[in-house]
Order: sequence, then C-alpha cells, then structure tokens
Amino acid sequence: MFNPTPNAKSSTKSLFLYHVYALFTVAIWGATFVSTKVLLNAGLHAVEIYIYRFILAYILILPFCKRLWANNIRDEILLALSGLTSGSIYFIAENTALKYTLVSNVSLLTSISPLLTTLLIGFFYKQEKPKGGVYIGSLVALIGVALVVFNGGMSIHIMPLGDLIAFSAAISWAFYSIILRKLNVVYDALFITRKTFFYGVLTALPFLAFEPEISSPATLLQSDVLLNLLFLGIVASLICCFIWALAVKEIGTVKTNNYMFLQPVFTLILAYIVLHEKISILGYTGCALILGGLWLGEKLGKK
Repeated sequence: MFNPTPNAKSSTKSLFLYHVYALFTVAIWGATFVSTKVLLNAGLHAVEIYIYRFILAYILILPFCKRLWANNIRDEILLALSGLTSGSIYFIAENTALKYTLVSNVSLLTSISPLLTTLLIGFFYKQEKPKGGVYIGSLVALIGVALVVFNGGMSIHIMPLGDLIAFSAAISWAFYSIILRKLNVVYDALFITRKTFFYGVLTALPFLAFEPEISSPATLLQSDVLLNLLFLGIVASLICCFIWALAVKEIGTVKTNNYMFLQPVFTLILAYIVLHEKISILGYTGCALILGGLWLGEKLGKK
C-alpha cells in the first residue's frame, strides 16, 4: 500500500483548503442576489451598488497592500483589464440584462462562464487543453443549473437584446479568469485584488452619468441598506475576491471556475430560507445534476 510522505499529506491538506475557499466564495456570491435585491428595493441603482461595495473594499484593503504599480506597462494593462472584465463589465452587464430579459434567462446565461472558461483554456493553452470528460461534466452541470434556474416553472423566452447582454457578462468573466491566471504567475493575490477593485471602480464611474439620481446619505444610513452594503463590500468583495484569486492560483482556473456551477444552488437554498420560496422537483434534480456533473468532470478528466 502506498503511504504518502509528510510533504504529500501537507500538500493535500493545503489544496483541500483552497477548494474550501472556492466553495465558500461561491456560497457567498450566491447570497449576494438576495442582498442586492434588498438594496434595489430600498431605491439604490445597480451601478451605485457596485461602486459603493467596491470602494468600501478598496479602502479596507489599502492598509494591507501599499504597492501602487505593476512591474511594467503590459502587466498594468492586464490589471486594468481584470478590473474591467470582472468588475464594471460583468456586474453592470448582468444588472442591465435584467431590464430587457427574464431573471431566469440571465441566471442561466451567466452560469455558462465556467464552460466558456474551459473552452478558452483549451484555445489559448493547447498543451493544457482539458480532456473530453471535463466538457461532459460541465455540460451535465450546466443542465443542472438550467433546472435549478427554472425551479419555479419550466418557461424560457428568447429576448435577443437582454440575452445577448447577459451572455456578454459570462464571456467577460471567462476572459477575467484567463487574465487572472497570467497575473497569478507574477503577483500575489492581495496586490491583484487591490488593483482589480481600483480599475473596476474607475471604469464604472462613467456609468453613473446614465443613472437618473444618486441615493441620499440618509438612504445609505438606513440599517438594512448599511448592513447589506457592508456585507457586499467586506465579505462578498474584499474577502471573497482575495481568496478566489488564491484558489485560482493553487488549484487552477478550470477547477476553481467549475464551482461557479454551484452558485444557483446556494441562491436557491437561501431563497428558500429567507424568502420562503418553494423548491420543486426540478430544483432538487438540478442540484443533483450539478453535483454529479462536477464529480463526473473530475473523474473523467483524470482518466
């Protein structure tokens, strides 16, 4: 029987921790849909919410990372692109799509990002092209996502403009994953996270011009609004973006992004607990398919 060396055991435990990081992050991001809905109901606009949460996260991360610039212009451009793709484009596209298409369509289309990431890895890194089993597992998980999204009823409508915007959000996140992979080779997660926050806010500011009005300070100080902004800024942005970058660096882009398939599951569970929304047989089946797809991709990928 093979007995792993102490170093192998330590490495296994360490990798397990990064899988926990990815799972925790996706669980929190699944909860942000409920938190954001509270803020929207309070009168805040989508761009406002994004800017407030990431400004808060940026201010809090500054004392821990005082480095200002990357090693060269090329890397600085990559950092700017990481803020653009994972921040302003992704979040604003996702929220804008909700104005032109159904919530179920947006949820399904943005959940394609792990599969798009796998395809991009295969395209840009021929020597690391994922095996066919990874694609099979991803497709099974994606079917599960569709069932979870349509938990309340099996209906889908094609609305070209909104669906295209939602799909662009998924593409944006996939490209961010590739950019993050490149940056992780040179820079630590703390620096990457800080710069991503900075460029995300900077590129989102022009969108404020299209908002009808800015919320008053009195609105921001309401207990529900303040608590949800703190949750989004500190937990969902500062902590989660940092440990997500760590997970991508340690366990790989494809494996980390596959956890994104679980986001609708956590949203479904939280909606059941907080909003008392019912879970149908479609929801349960979808959860099983997502878990089965992730397991299948892992097993077939190794073979």
